[in-house]
Amino acid sequence: MAVAHILRQKGSDVITVSPADSVQKIVDTLTRHRIGAVVVVAADGGIAGIVSERDVVRAIAGDGPGILGKSAADIMTVKVTTCDPADSEAGLMQMMTENRIRHLPVVSGGRLAGMVSIGDVVKLRMQAVEREAEEMKTYIASAG
Repeated sequence: MAVAHILRQKGSDVITVSPADSVQKIVDTLTRHRIGAVVVVAADGGIAGIVSERDVVRAIAGDGPGILGKSAADIMTVKVTTCDPADSEAGLMQMMTENRIRHLPVVSGGRLAGMVSIGDVVKLRMQAVEREAEEMKTYIASAG
């Protein structure tokens, strides 16, 4: 249960915006919170989309700095790939690799329950590698 483990460690807070929020507000939010993506939440509480740094860069490349006055709805990715708290580390890596994404909203019971980034997955993997190395050292020391 890698996703549930990640959320227990980092918390389940998710920075969200509304579809009407300006791209400038999103850029400010990404900068202030030092994050790479925000979930766009519709009035009914459902996920309407996601805006990542990559979406902002593509929008600026296409329309120039005037895009900053447009809304989240104008640049958001509407087809949002999500994950479940029960998804494994391997499953997360596969979803992120296949979809070429770095952020996955976590959905549980139809509701937004957290956000997992590639950094979270790498951190989890590094902890596992370090734990395995320590176990191996302990085994070797006790066997010799």
